[in-house]
Amino acid sequence: MVHPKILLIVGGGIAAYKSCELVRLIRKAGGEVTCVLTEGGAKFVTAMTLAALSENPVHTTLWDLKNEVEMGHIQLSRQADLVVVCPATADLLAKMAAGIADDLATTLLLATDKPVLAVPAMNVRMWQHAATRRNVATLRASEVTVLDPDEGAMACGEYGPGRLPEPPAIMTAIARMGIQPAPGPLTGRHVLITAGPTHEAIDPVRYIANRSSGKQGFAIAQAAAAAGARVTLVAGPVILSTPAGVTRIDVESAREMASAVEAALPADIAVMVAAVADWRVAGTADHKIKKDGSGAVPPLQLVENPDILAELCRSSRRPSLVVGFAAETEQVVAHAQAKLARKGADWIVANDVSGDVMGGEANTVHIVTPAGVESLNEMPKALVAAALVERMADALA
Repeated sequence: MVHPKILLIVGGGIAAYKSCELVRLIRKAGGEVTCVLTEGGAKFVTAMTLAALSENPVHTTLWDLKNEVEMGHIQLSRQADLVVVCPATADLLAKMAAGIADDLATTLLLATDKPVLAVPAMNVRMWQHAATRRNVATLRASEVTVLDPDEGAMACGEYGPGRLPEPPAIMTAIARMGIQPAPGPLTGRHVLITAGPTHEAIDPVRYIANRSSGKQGFAIAQAAAAAGARVTLVAGPVILSTPAGVTRIDVESAREMASAVEAALPADIAVMVAAVADWRVAGTADHKIKKDGSGAVPPLQLVENPDILAELCRSSRRPSLVVGFAAETEQVVAHAQAKLARKGADWIVANDVSGDVMGGEANTVHIVTPAGVESLNEMPKALVAAALVERMADALA
């Protein structure tokens, strides 16, 4: 569907700020957005911000006499191709399930004959409460699409399911509903991504590994899929859900990852995010190595693992754009510049992992290229991914 019309209802909650990024992504993809800002949503984002991003008037009240002469709320509910409620608070979900229409947003939802996508965001206890679970079940039985929230740290200080999914993931959900904006900037491209650690066995119960949660690589896979790419994600041992629309290949060791990368070629873009272990044990023990009580430490002979990034850069099937990652603890940019020259990549994306980046939700990266260094401000990993994918698409264009 070219230039789809999306009616975005912004509920009240701290996650409302992400609705601004969602509007930007929809507009960038060629869609049209009309925003309805609830009274609670207006406590977190302004109508002026949404109007500037959407380039459309923002509606806030049912009692707009100019529009209601022609039943403007009915027109709004019928003119859209899709109604998106983001964030969908516990209160909004309850009103939707009960058919309550006491403001503009809920009246539109009751009057619409178009598909509805609700994107919940709330405290973990509220999400897990029996009343919310009943309301979600009622909505799904009524053919409203309700996304599951993400799990993670929340503004209230608690941890668990309840976080609003990141805007690229919401864009993918919109596309799955058949509301596909104009072809994305990576439509027709194949993007190959590695993510997570590798585990190099010492014996059946021990291994050598680099620390990596895989979150940044998975976020890039999600963003690339949302941009229209065919995505192959080669993942080391991580406990993460496969992003929608992504082909996932699970591996354990560096050699398995190297083979999977080779088998996935050709690709237009390769993004090597994985924290591949530099070394492996020369001979893996068949049985668990036991302590004998003497205090003697068993000798481990290490050999170097394949350099997946360097080999890819030298390959006769080298992708048009090869992006490597560098996790550093000091002299971040200088080490990344040296790695760029040594490996032969087009870009190195470097970050300082001396803090809590590993396994965290945010990242600060520096994009190092032969032309210079671009440093991005700290932001959620999903937004880092969106920024990188946007620049990759521009590079190929």
